[in-house]
Amino acid sequence: MATHVIPVDPFDLVIFGGTGDLAKRKILPGLFRRFVAGQMPEGARVIGAARGEFDDAGYRDFARDAIEKYAHGKIHDKGKINDFLNCLSYFRIDALGDGGWKDLAKIMRKDVVQAFYFSVGPRLFAPLAERLHKYKIAGPDARIVVEKPFGHDLESARALNAELAAYFKETQIYRIDHYLGKETVQNLMVVRFANILFEPLWNAQYVDHIQITVAETVGVGGRGAYYDKSGAMRDMVQNHLMQLLCLIAMEPPAHFDPDSVRDEKLKVIRALDPVEVEDIVRGQYRAGPDGPSYIEDAENPDSTTESYLAMKLHVSNWRWSGTPFYLRTGKRLRARKSEIAVVFKDPPHFIFGDQQEQRCNELIIHLQPNEGMDLRVTIKEPGPGGMRLMDVPLDMSFAETLGDEVDDIPDAYERLVMDVIRGDQTLFMRGDEVEAAWAWVDPIIKGWQDRGDQPKLYDAGSSGPEDALMLMHREGRRWREISE
Repeated sequence: MATHVIPVDPFDLVIFGGTGDLAKRKILPGLFRRFVAGQMPEGARVIGAARGEFDDAGYRDFARDAIEKYAHGKIHDKGKINDFLNCLSYFRIDALGDGGWKDLAKIMRKDVVQAFYFSVGPRLFAPLAERLHKYKIAGPDARIVVEKPFGHDLESARALNAELAAYFKETQIYRIDHYLGKETVQNLMVVRFANILFEPLWNAQYVDHIQITVAETVGVGGRGAYYDKSGAMRDMVQNHLMQLLCLIAMEPPAHFDPDSVRDEKLKVIRALDPVEVEDIVRGQYRAGPDGPSYIEDAENPDSTTESYLAMKLHVSNWRWSGTPFYLRTGKRLRARKSEIAVVFKDPPHFIFGDQQEQRCNELIIHLQPNEGMDLRVTIKEPGPGGMRLMDVPLDMSFAETLGDEVDDIPDAYERLVMDVIRGDQTLFMRGDEVEAAWAWVDPIIKGWQDRGDQPKLYDAGSSGPEDALMLMHREGRRWREISE
């Protein structure tokens, strides 16, 4: 089964922060894979812009190293690397001054798609936008891509939206969340809205609860100083987990277009109830055989920042009233695993005696490390000796279904960068969506700060604090195992 490639128009893509970690690990390798797939048209140009003293040749060497190290899948023809590198050039730019901007302005084309990727810290978003305007570099239809964190709270998010809006229209701003570029996340919308099998059951009448898990085995490491000012709520829940929640809980949009989809996601965020104190568990990892504790990583012995967060919340609308959503995310956990589990209710009348316990239908959407879905159903265990029941998965693993061609599935950044070039904002956050998420998150953070709550300690390599288990056990439910 060949991957269908949709061509894009000729473009100039400027990557501010073009020598940074994100450009090295994701953007440049992703663009190379789109080039190999035939999606980059003749005449497309990729321009790295940063403070480093590179020339074009030096930047191409940097890009070659990045591609050879980080491009996922097989690089069938290494000669293609040279062809791709010919599309690259480099400009030394001072984001907070005037150096390099006139030179960049001279080479930008006005008759192709213009895209500017702000692969830099948020403090540089406004200065970059201002200089693109000042030096008349960005045309009237130019697009800018901004990375998270988009603000630290509601006030800063509003200020950042206003700063960008001074130079670019909302239709030109692409706030990226790479989780929305994952193949399985997009498949979730298709499973829901293209199959009559699921949509009639997708509500409080049939769904017992929903779990969303994003677990990591790594600690905060070299990001300790940054992470200690954000924590799991700001770093993961306000954006990644919130977006997954929206896709699970949203109503069917009238059309599959950017604003219709984002309108429905916004309704979900605005329908979220405040979270009760007893429905939040925060944690910090202890030191373990494989690494230091959180406070050692953060270099802050008095830190009360959470490296783990679990919470129960409710969406107050007709579809989901009474159905709890359980979210959890954490560092230094037992396994790297991101998944959504839709757990359905038991049949109203069970006829097979005492075998009902711990049996249920579940739809599991695996986001990483192995993308796919499985639907767990109950069947009769083969063999004589009575009616013994067992649970089995109806499994759809991308690796098994597509075989070698799984390597051809675009990485999230590949897909999202091409969506920018196409002008498709469906998988990007709108300004009011970001602000609504912060408006819900801010009171929760203020609440635990005002109370002086301390995070619960948990062992590195575990599934998190014991209190998080009780969050579900007290209602007769249990978390799915965090395992390979």
